[in-house]
Amino acid sequence: MTDFKKSTVREYFESILIAVILALFIRTFVVQAFKIPTGSMENNLLIGDHLLVNKFTFGPTGSRLERTLLPVKPVRREDIIVFKYPEEPDRDFIKRVIGLPGETVEVREKKVYINGKALNEPYAHYLEPVATPSEFHEVTSVEIRDRYGPVTVPPDHYFVMGDNRDNSQDSRYWGFLPREYIKGKALILYWSYEAEREDYQEDGAGATVKGLASVFFHFFTRSRWDRMLRQIR
Repeated sequence: MTDFKKSTVREYFESILIAVILALFIRTFVVQAFKIPTGSMENNLLIGDHLLVNKFTFGPTGSRLERTLLPVKPVRREDIIVFKYPEEPDRDFIKRVIGLPGETVEVREKKVYINGKALNEPYAHYLEPVATPSEFHEVTSVEIRDRYGPVTVPPDHYFVMGDNRDNSQDSRYWGFLPREYIKGKALILYWSYEAEREDYQEDGAGATVKGLASVFFHFFTRSRWDRMLRQIR
């Protein structure tokens, strides 16, 4: 009887240990949870959207056999990716890939051109009309927003932009994204919560007390149920 109890306890312990190891492995190498704190990807992704990011799909492969057997893909135009912000690597950003290595990117009157050809972007969202150039042709943030380049994307780098083109801190302002800073591809929207903007501001300890209280009291009324389990495109 004692041996049976020990065996049962050991089986439970081993099962729990394996589950913890698998959870840590998945969290470290396969998926990551990410929430949208700003409006830079509106109207495709909203403040309060909670995503799962596939960290495995852009993983390095050392041989042709690995590339054949593993579900690893190259970074493609229009992929929505999560990455370390080059100017503050401790922060994660989410943007859409627009320019690939070796391509020439230009923005003319808000319209994006790749190698001189206009890009069809049904996902792009604009808040304001094209700005009028300043009298003295000074370079301002508004002019960079609407008229940029042309620039050529270096090897192993990408040009990324937010879908909300008039409200996005992206490659137009801080430059090209190094390949090694990419953490993964946005995969699925698993939950969306219509919070106040300040509820999603974070400090070093995580979500604010006000934000947590908001979720606790308004979970059912503010959850955007129609956005649940959407594939991200």
